[in-house]
Amino acid sequence: MYEVPEPHTGWTFLTNHARVLAVIADNDHARIRDIAVHCRLTERAVQKIIVDLEDGGYLSRTREGRSNTYRVASGKTLRHPAEADLGLTVAALLSLLVKDEHQRTARAGDRHTDTS
Repeated sequence: MYEVPEPHTGWTFLTNHARVLAVIADNDHARIRDIAVHCRLTERAVQKIIVDLEDGGYLSRTREGRSNTYRVASGKTLRHPAEADLGLTVAALLSLLVKDEHQRTARAGDRHTDTS
């Protein structure tokens, strides 16, 4: 089964909300369990963060069978007034945090053409 790694102690540059959003932006079908492991959080913490992001209009989720598909509102401005006043968007933040678009497109293409 999946184990949550030891949490990081001390301060960091990114919030857990930013980490979760970046993982979802990189994989719109990510499971809460996988997000939790990647971000070193509990599944419950990830669930709460996803609700926060949905309530804030930064994320929407569609149920597809037993899984979720997420959609990031990339054009929405960031919440803090210092960033919002500059017009910085979710897309600007994610451009620093997620794999480059070419890698995502190539990986998605590999999934669709895999014949094994």
